[in-house]
Amino acid sequence: MKADTMKFLKDLLATPTPSGYEAEGQGIVSKYMSKYADDVSTDVHGNVHGVLNKGGKVKVMLAGHCDEIGLMIMHVDDKGFLYFSAVGGVNVPILQGERVIVYGAKGPIPGVIGVKPIHLMTAKERESSESKIESLWIDIGAKDKKDALKFVEPGDIATINNGWTELKNDLISCRGFDDRIGAFIIADVLRLLKGQKISAEVHAVSTVQEEIGLRGAITASKSIQPEIGIAVDVGFATDAPNVDAKKVGEAKLGCGPILHRGPNFNHKLYEKINKTAKKSKIEVQMQPIPRGSGTDANAMQMSSSGCAAALISVPNRYMHSPVEVVNIKDVENCVKLIADFIMTVKPGDKYIP
Repeated sequence: MKADTMKFLKDLLATPTPSGYEAEGQGIVSKYMSKYADDVSTDVHGNVHGVLNKGGKVKVMLAGHCDEIGLMIMHVDDKGFLYFSAVGGVNVPILQGERVIVYGAKGPIPGVIGVKPIHLMTAKERESSESKIESLWIDIGAKDKKDALKFVEPGDIATINNGWTELKNDLISCRGFDDRIGAFIIADVLRLLKGQKISAEVHAVSTVQEEIGLRGAITASKSIQPEIGIAVDVGFATDAPNVDAKKVGEAKLGCGPILHRGPNFNHKLYEKINKTAKKSKIEVQMQPIPRGSGTDANAMQMSSSGCAAALISVPNRYMHSPVEVVNIKDVENCVKLIADFIMTVKPGDKYIP
């Protein structure tokens, strides 16, 4: 991966982007897209929209959501402890004992999520892995409520303080690969397509608020009205303990991007992308999804009069945890696969079943 491309990825992953609070991260995406797109804009919801080859005969929309799960401060008690709720699908039992960063008006504030000492737990408490989010608190070291409110107030967001860690064999661990890696990929596709002769008008959209209802993709796809929509997200890797391939379909890190089949996805588009992978000698995997995928592909498929939708995923271990793991080679191959496919798109291609 080129040095400036890697810097873009690391900078994006180091930036807080909980749903509804994506602006800082979207600024990083916009700056990168501006190197390669004909036009880059940000809409009222915060979607960043890069367009390449304006006037192309076929509209192709790429969507990768920039938002991550996070926490929102709900209450500050008299002792200065912060109580919080989830933004998106937070895995509550793993929160206790985590380091966090709270983003207040005066800047980021370090804190910890408190935990009752094991010595003081009952036998039942020791055995239980369950916890209610409203019983957890963040300690920023405040003397009391007045002191805490100098730095933090209800409505501020927080994220787990866990960043980029390089593991063995091209594996990277970081908070929030879901789905900032998708936002990275759709932006980097523009880099590969810049200067290429293509028939498509490419709309790369770093979407917002996917984790709380696909909101950014809904409005963006209505505005664009694409004929082809490709969502880029993360998929369940089944090469880690306690993940059942019989339930989600097999996928392994380092074995290529995941393609998906199911009612959310256009069969002919799937076949064309799969054909591109074979021609480009890119190894791919397949996971079926027998319902709506819960990704931006849902929004694109059903927007306006509808479009041919596909989902391409990066295999991901430990989804919605602070230690998500992906293989950087899978990421690079996802970028290449999408760019190679777009170069094959021609006016008159049929996607009607």
